[in-house]
Amino acid sequence: MTSMIPVPAHRRVIVGVDTHKHVHVAVAVNDLGAVLDSRSFAADSSGYAQLIDWSLTLGGHLTFGIEGTGSYGAGLTSAVRRRDIGVIEVVRTDRRDRRLRGKSDTLDAENAAKTVLAGTATALPKSADGVVEMIRTIKVAKDVAVKARTSAMITLKQVLVNAPPALREELQPLSRMALIRRCAALRPGRVDDVTAAAKHTLRAIARRWLALDTEITAHEKLLAELTAAAAPDLAAAFAVGPDTAAEMLIVAGDNPDRIRSEAAFARLCGVAPIPASSGMTTRHRLNRGGHRQANAALYRVVIVRMQHHEPTKAYLARRTAEGKSKPEIIRCLKRLLARELWAAMRPLRTPASSPAHAA
Repeated sequence: MTSMIPVPAHRRVIVGVDTHKHVHVAVAVNDLGAVLDSRSFAADSSGYAQLIDWSLTLGGHLTFGIEGTGSYGAGLTSAVRRRDIGVIEVVRTDRRDRRLRGKSDTLDAENAAKTVLAGTATALPKSADGVVEMIRTIKVAKDVAVKARTSAMITLKQVLVNAPPALREELQPLSRMALIRRCAALRPGRVDDVTAAAKHTLRAIARRWLALDTEITAHEKLLAELTAAAAPDLAAAFAVGPDTAAEMLIVAGDNPDRIRSEAAFARLCGVAPIPASSGMTTRHRLNRGGHRQANAALYRVVIVRMQHHEPTKAYLARRTAEGKSKPEIIRCLKRLLARELWAAMRPLRTPASSPAHAA
């Protein structure tokens, strides 16, 4: 379906895009929801340019609704921004409509466009072009190394459990670091019996653990430098280390002005209270949504502050006297902490960094 007459400039045109690794499918609809055209484009720089050029031929006031702006759609989102065209992040398609109409890339792209048209999708995507994106990629490397280091330690101890008795009895009483260093210094010699094979394996795993530990230390040092430079007040907050500061910055993104308010930031972190009232009961419950890593980071900070931060300890005592349970108090503290950290990121929210209007 192709519209031969361009849409007037004062009318809206929404281009919904279903993104994939190799191909992006785009569907354009007008402000009445009628499909104007649909095309497929390669998921590369040339394909992005072709998709944008095609959309411009449709006329009207153009807005993109793109699925997966943080993954397969990141390249297209960046290309659309560079052309000064509004873009909205579409999180998911209408599942009810999918059950009724079926599933195809074209239908998903059409649903993405209509979600933007209906005002259901309003979020501006992250720009991913500054220091926060640098922090995110480094943190990915660190997290992978931490998982590998943990796996190495678990494997080493399992190998030690099944090692020959003499070797096991020599190594098991050692502390963790003493065990790692002792295993890394083992000299198995020629591998011609079970003991030599066990020593060879333990040495390989221990040296891998040490290499990963060195890598993690380098990542942590770099994260500390970047987070302190990006948001000094955030990095200096009580019990907020480089990991927590990185998670908060990652949630906010390189264009934190896309987040409307401190309450919206709290909701992104999954710490905004959700009403759970019915009949004569009035209460709130824990938010199970939001960015789970950021939520976990806030929880860790709260737990540390409950033990070592005097204002938090006083708040805990006061709320406990009021009859609040510990989970309820932690929920309140996480919400207050989100407000504090959002204020600490104020230098990042400058008018000069405000994104282009989405619609």
